Amino acid sequence: MSDWQIFKYAELDSTNNKALKLADVGRQKIVIQAEQQTAGRGRRGRSWSSLAGNLFFSQVFAFDMQSIGALVIICSLSVLQTIKDFFPQADVSLKWPNDVLLNQAKVCGMLIEKGEGNNIIVGIGVNVAQSPENSVMMYPTISLTEAGYNVNKDSFLQKYLQVFDENFINWQQNNISALRQLWESYAYRLGDNIVVRQNSQEEGGIFGGIDENGNLLLQQNDRIKKIIVGDVFYLGK
Repeated sequence: MSDWQIFKYAELDSTNNKALKLADVGRQKIVIQAEQQTAGRGRRGRSWSSLAGNLFFSQVFAFDMQSIGALVIICSLSVLQTIKDFFPQADVSLKWPNDVLLNQAKVCGMLIEKGEGNNIIVGIGVNVAQSPENSVMMYPTISLTEAGYNVNKDSFLQKYLQVFDENFINWQQNNISALRQLWESYAYRLGDNIVVRQNSQEEGGIFGGIDENGNLLLQQNDRIKKIIVGDVFYLGK
């Protein structure tokens, strides 16, 4: 039985914001779930479109920020594995740094933030029923339902927490190497030419996978450059 405490709300501005407040009072291993978010947040200051029927939740737990790269690997891989557990035939892949793709379109994103003390906040949004209009998104989007996969979002959350715990324990007992290799086995267009945009800067090269800190490895002629943050765009096929 999972030892996560789940707090469900009809509406919040942001599950991460609520999680930050609960973290202040010292609670750990909690999940904040909302039916609706009025001010959901994504990576790098972007807004998160919170459509009805989708899954929005944040995890709060103790974690060493020095291992944040490992956590990104664990969380994104756990969402992918949850989808595969429900729908083994699903075409799912991982887009650096922390997006999950279904049929080559974004079905899940996440935002990881520092909480009070040694707490970490992991906010995750999964397009279960609907996906945002592509005109307002950087990448194509899709929902599980639109792809023909129907699942109860509470069941999805319970399965995710189980898979997350298994991966987290695996990392604690072994290290990140096996999980990193598994992440790379699902990496979207590994070995392809990409451009990584960082604000107004761009870096081009071949997507060579990730290191054990979750950094992107960009092959540029005879050298490999490590990318810590950025948005990845793929060139051709």
